[in-house]
Amino acid sequence: MSDTMSRITLARRPKGAPVPEDFKLETGPLPAPAEDEVLIEVTHLSLDPYMRGRMDDVKSYAPSVGLGGTMTGQGVGRVLASTADGFAEGDMVTGMTGWASHACLPGSEVRKLDPTLPPSTALGVLGMPGLTGWVGLNEFGKPKAGETLVVGAATGPVGSMVGQLAKQMGLRTIAIAGGAEKCRLATETFGFDAAIDHRAHDDAASLRNAIAEVAPDGVDIYWENVAGQVLEAVMPLMNVHGRIPVCGMIAWYGGSNIAPENQLPAMWRSILVKRLQVSGFIIFDHWDQYPAFLKEVGPKVAAGEIAYLEDVAEGLENAPDAFIAMLKGGNTGKQIVKL
Repeated sequence: MSDTMSRITLARRPKGAPVPEDFKLETGPLPAPAEDEVLIEVTHLSLDPYMRGRMDDVKSYAPSVGLGGTMTGQGVGRVLASTADGFAEGDMVTGMTGWASHACLPGSEVRKLDPTLPPSTALGVLGMPGLTGWVGLNEFGKPKAGETLVVGAATGPVGSMVGQLAKQMGLRTIAIAGGAEKCRLATETFGFDAAIDHRAHDDAASLRNAIAEVAPDGVDIYWENVAGQVLEAVMPLMNVHGRIPVCGMIAWYGGSNIAPENQLPAMWRSILVKRLQVSGFIIFDHWDQYPAFLKEVGPKVAAGEIAYLEDVAEGLENAPDAFIAMLKGGNTGKQIVKL
């Protein structure tokens, strides 16, 4: 066993979209587990859009990454040593390891993995993204059979979960995705009834017309992953008592792609007039539902009733480039780094 480890640290605060110079690859001594801790050799690391917010020094629902600190993130890996009850050398586990080759975590913050499923599923379809889709759709989308659902970033791990669950509940499902290939995946792999390439439309009005053609009865639920032009396109199509679970706003992360004219007054009027339910939610407030999610969705994944895609980058050193590309829509499926 090596006596050193590697990690990706935050070298500086990004100005707008992150660039490679905002990150630094560092090496150091391998940590030793303290009492009730496990030492994990990370095999797979999750990259998620929320990590962009952690790079800014602003008050939010979770602490920012400090300058020189390890980039935050969930990983899966193999237990190398344990002083915690219930964990032994060789166990495959998951926890918030950060962007690192190794991590020491308290046993209370680590979960054993189902050995019958690929370990990487704990980072995507059966991890935080899958749970986000399940909780957000059920609690805030309040789906009813026969309704119409529109999902932004529909082929990502959250959007694809939302679409598949809604389809199984009897909703009409419409995907918004970037590019012809992702639209094909949305319908052929994830079973959406229709898919629209937002990159094929120059403005919100054109995109709105395309959505209206495949949603002639309006939109009852809009799953918000992206904001920007997609949000502008969908808002006028929302039905009375429509619901909008707000999961992410990737188009506006870093302050980019915001129209110079303020669109909020018109949007807020739509919310008032149509009595919409716009529900911002953070999945970390709902971890108590994880066992119920796993009980319901785990068997569906094992049986092939829920499809998932993973985009795997090789090597910890390539995590920053993969993360930067993901924020621009360059990934297909759940973005993972294999160490």
